Amino acid sequence: MIVDCHTHVDLSADNVGASEHLTAMEMVDVCFVLARGHGAGDDINKKLSDYIGSHRTGMVGFAVVDPITDKVSLPNLKAIKDKLGLEGIVLYCSASGFHPTHSRAMRLYELADELGMPVFFHNSEVVPRREAILEYAQPYLLDEVARAFENLKVIIGSMGTPFVEQTLTLVAKHPNVYADLTIRPRSVWQVYNTVVAAYERGVMDKLLFGSGFPLGSAGQCIETLLGFNMLLADTNLPTVPRDKIRTIVERRTLETLGIGAAITETAAREIPDAADGIEDEIKESGQAES
Repeated sequence: MIVDCHTHVDLSADNVGASEHLTAMEMVDVCFVLARGHGAGDDINKKLSDYIGSHRTGMVGFAVVDPITDKVSLPNLKAIKDKLGLEGIVLYCSASGFHPTHSRAMRLYELADELGMPVFFHNSEVVPRREAILEYAQPYLLDEVARAFENLKVIIGSMGTPFVEQTLTLVAKHPNVYADLTIRPRSVWQVYNTVVAAYERGVMDKLLFGSGFPLGSAGQCIETLLGFNMLLADTNLPTVPRDKIRTIVERRTLETLGIGAAITETAAREIPDAADGIEDEIKESGQAES
């Protein structure tokens, strides 16, 4: 089963964003839809719930919560999970301006742990907003969270960029801390260095595949991930075994995080062998040049 663990959808009235999201998700079996961090959380989560409810078989929703301004209580979180059907929480610590270990945030993690709701830390942005507090985006700050709540499933979004080394350390240290390897097809060199670093640190099993839609599409991201070894075939740079890379895309993410019980795997498909296609193109290109 292919699970895209990082997507967003524009739920504006014109419904264009939803249409584009559905088209992009045809490549995967399941996708996580992360509520955006701007606006009233209750309204955003209700719209996301309605969207997820229309496509229950292939989507898992993550509700946005700001522990500083939103009500942090067991009934509130239970309503998000049971009434809205959203199975995880997404936090924007850097953009929202709160420290990941603020006392109210720690209370939120305690409740999420009790309800079995994974927490996705969306602290990495391609271009951070001017008012964002970058120091709150540092993954090492989550070490206290992982130590306090050993069973809480934590996902560090976009590998914690630009603090990738901190992320690798955290996922190596804590059994229930994972990293979202959001692929940037236009940044193959960055993807390459991140995957090689993860392989050398022995934490490939802690990486989850993500496209970052609408910034990327799942199909293009899969091809980039599976094919970067061959794009560098004529160099002396180190490579990563292709089966190790493939397991990132094929990871049983739902089981790993303990969510998505309502989603069956009967429709799971094998991923297209995109890397073979890229390899053929490279070979054909080389033959043409020679």
